[in-house]
Amino acid sequence: MNQTSEKNTSSFTVHEYICSIKIQTCMTVFRKLNTLVLIYLLLCAPDIYAQKQTYTHADSLRGGIGKARAWWDLKHYDLHVAFNYPDSSIKGKNTILYTVLESDQVLQLDLMEPMQLDSVIQEKQVCKWKKDGNAYFIHLPKAQIKGEFKSLTAYFHGKPKLAKQAPWDGGIIWTKDARQRPWISLACQGMASSVWFPSKDHQFDEADSCAMHYTVPNDLVAVSNGRMRGVEMVSPNLATYHWAVKNPINNYNIIPYIGYYVNFKDTIHGEGGLLDLDFWVLQENLDLAKKQFVQAKSMLHCFEYWFGKYPFYEDGYKLVEAPYLGMEHQSAIAYGNKFKNGYLGTDLSLTGWGLKWDFIIVHESGHEWFGNNITVKDVADNWVHEGFTAYSECLYTQCLFGKKAGSDYVIGTRIGVQNDEPIIADYNVNRDGSSDMYYKAANMLHGIRQIVSNDSVWRLMLREMNKRFWHQTVTSHQIEEFMMQFLKLDLQKVFDQYLRTKQIPVFEYKLNGNKLSFRWTNCVKYFDMPMKLIFPERDYWLNPTEKWQKVELNSFDFKLDSNFFVRNKKLK
Repeated sequence: MNQTSEKNTSSFTVHEYICSIKIQTCMTVFRKLNTLVLIYLLLCAPDIYAQKQTYTHADSLRGGIGKARAWWDLKHYDLHVAFNYPDSSIKGKNTILYTVLESDQVLQLDLMEPMQLDSVIQEKQVCKWKKDGNAYFIHLPKAQIKGEFKSLTAYFHGKPKLAKQAPWDGGIIWTKDARQRPWISLACQGMASSVWFPSKDHQFDEADSCAMHYTVPNDLVAVSNGRMRGVEMVSPNLATYHWAVKNPINNYNIIPYIGYYVNFKDTIHGEGGLLDLDFWVLQENLDLAKKQFVQAKSMLHCFEYWFGKYPFYEDGYKLVEAPYLGMEHQSAIAYGNKFKNGYLGTDLSLTGWGLKWDFIIVHESGHEWFGNNITVKDVADNWVHEGFTAYSECLYTQCLFGKKAGSDYVIGTRIGVQNDEPIIADYNVNRDGSSDMYYKAANMLHGIRQIVSNDSVWRLMLREMNKRFWHQTVTSHQIEEFMMQFLKLDLQKVFDQYLRTKQIPVFEYKLNGNKLSFRWTNCVKYFDMPMKLIFPERDYWLNPTEKWQKVELNSFDFKLDSNFFVRNKKLK
């Protein structure tokens, strides 16, 4: 992915894990508690992670774009890895192709302990390095000249960090399927690719393409991103599966799935022509998958309508059964939702609409547009991935059941909003913000959609966004500026309010005779978001600010439009 526009945690973060545990715990006691008590538990349960952050030198090495990362532009990985199930180890090599942006001789690679870097070779010469935690500063044989196209090969081995609770606490998964056969995969957003292979482990610069060669016992199948290029028998007992992607790919999206897989196929006629659909599942789940995965077709048609062409036609679309809940691995979506609708059979919105479709198929595939096509340079801006993707759930619900159903769904998801800390976190330290980047950000977008009040324009904006930033890395500010320019609206205070504070704005009002007095409080300075009042016979728009304003009304039989995520307070 290019670096011309400004690019730890998982699509399912630690914060979301805590939130999901709250939801599942509350659902267990739901039969004994009424909805109001349930909402109280979800909103008021303490978040043990909402603490003041301190940062280390290691955080800066991991999250910053230092000199040893800035001078070279990553072009391609040629990754070879052998997996040894009996001792939970891997070994391999990664050949890295890059162009030189500025002359330099020291290059940063990342590899997380306990993995070990064995050697780095460039032009048949062994490179020296200086290790600083999980960062390796490679001293190349000679200074690199601006404009050169270069390569180096890094050899490595070890036992990668084990995932304790994938995908939230990531790492490698060595497990067994229901028939006690080996099942191996990875989930590594947040810690990212350096947990298992040496790489340029930062989102600002992506490989423009990637080849993956996975050596496994020959009774297993290795599935990965993109398209299979071939299978080679390397010994009587081992086979190497070769996969490749032609499009730019995030480091954390490069993932193997190794198990007793079977495959079935389908296609759709989409905006980019014929799109190949591949489905890989364990043998015993083939019938379940054929029934459940049909949802992928309506989802892809819906998302192409709203967001534009699927971004990876050359690499196809895949769902792959995984030994964890799910992740947005590009062109190879990890699926572990047990072939149920909802989120493991529950509705995160408590409206009923979330049980009409499979959460993992919809949410993780939405990331193909937001997260994989458009990727943020710094994880602090991950709301661009998660907010738009969470809102894709609303749009899919609308595609199936109508606009009101979609609105009810996204409004219902507010039950999971914690308001514990700002959505946008600190930059250059590999930290994202609150789990509110999902449904608080989605509800912010839903409110902006009401202000636009024209779904044709809203749809064109989403489609143009994916065209404008096609296969690019971006910043939150770029997305905010794009939206404001396209929609011809000054939304800066709206973005600042919902993304950069943990406050929900309060619409204060009081009635005096036939006059309504109103203002915004609990808000950023100069907050000026429009607000709609719903009357039985018509709607009425106000333009509140922090200062009191008055308007004459013929009736006070109104309510605030619930499509806006605000509080209201009536004063005497």
